[in-house]
Amino acid sequence: MKGDTELLKKRFSELAARAASGGYFTFTDFLGLLEQSAFNEIKRTLPTEYAVFGGFEGAERVMLRFGSEEEIGYCAPFPIKTVLIKPRSEKFAERLSHRDFLGALMNLGIERECLGDIVIIENKAYLFASEEIAPFIISSLERVRNTDVIAEECSLREDFTPYRAELRTVQVSSERLDAIIARVFHLSRDEAQMLFKRGLVFVDGRLTESVSYTPRAGERITVRTLGRIKYVGVVGETRKGKLNVTVELYS
Repeated sequence: MKGDTELLKKRFSELAARAASGGYFTFTDFLGLLEQSAFNEIKRTLPTEYAVFGGFEGAERVMLRFGSEEEIGYCAPFPIKTVLIKPRSEKFAERLSHRDFLGALMNLGIERECLGDIVIIENKAYLFASEEIAPFIISSLERVRNTDVIAEECSLREDFTPYRAELRTVQVSSERLDAIIARVFHLSRDEAQMLFKRGLVFVDGRLTESVSYTPRAGERITVRTLGRIKYVGVVGETRKGKLNVTVELYS
């Protein structure tokens, strides 16, 4: 795993150097959380500017763009297309999950790095895909599980907000991240700490192994397999010294 991470860091450095010396933008494929964490470890050492985008604000899987608009003289859009996948007949459609849509795409032989987030809204999937693979998906995807589907390119409204945020306040003895995660996701303290040991906790795209980490207001915490929250902060204290902390829980 460490060897793979070092190769990935080298790849980021090469793309950044190419953009800086060649006078053009370079892009990565879609990156998952572990890959983003590797990038965050070296981003301050890169010789040019970078931007992060996954097709919409708040996307979990993202691309990186290397290059300075001021130096290059123009701004290149991210090579991302939005594909809407919907049942041909809602009346006869199964209730489809993220896993169902992803499995159907994998069965077409598509590599995961070509695909960004898959957002399910009312049994339809908004898929964010590389512009190279999008036409193939549109022409080839005909079925998800036992449901016949149509795939078509679509444009997003500017106010597209796929993930609903619910304000939730919990009581903790301190602002330690393991305590917050335990309360928000209804776990024991030991179960929460095991998530850190398994490498499942990320803060603003960086792998976090310290159970005692104190989050700052506005930081986004992702716990793989459980969900995502944004830390709001302490909003009060009980008579017994417990802290009331508030988070935004995304669903």
